[in-house]
Parts: sequence; C-alpha cells; structure tokens
Amino acid sequence: MTSPLAQRELALVDLLDRLLAGGVVIAGDLTLRIADVDLVRIDLNALISSVNAEVPSPFEEPL
Repeated sequence: MTSPLAQRELALVDLLDRLLAGGVVIAGDLTLRIADVDLVRIDLNALISSVNAEVPSPFEEPL
C-alpha cells in the first residue's frame, strides 16, 4: 500500500511556504586545508523562518 502523499504533487511555492511557516535550520562546516594545516574554517548556523504579527521579529525592541 502506498502513502497518499507519495502520489500528491506539491508546488515549490507550497513547499517553501510550509518550510518557512515552521522554520528551517541550516548548519554546516567548511575547512580549507593544505598539507594537514587548517587555513580557513567556516561554521554556518542559520535559522530561516517567516515573521508576522503573531510571531514578531526577535531583532525589534518590544513596544
């Protein structure tokens, strides 16, 4: 038996809307190394989410 969601088509806009409504966390590490010497290290941590009146921006001062 297949899942009902397996045959359902989902537009990219709908997928982005669902992801932003719940929030997305992106995390990663990148290291540039030559001869076992770390030259550059980049750590990425990002939270992508929508902001509306019910969930205000964390960067604004409360009124």
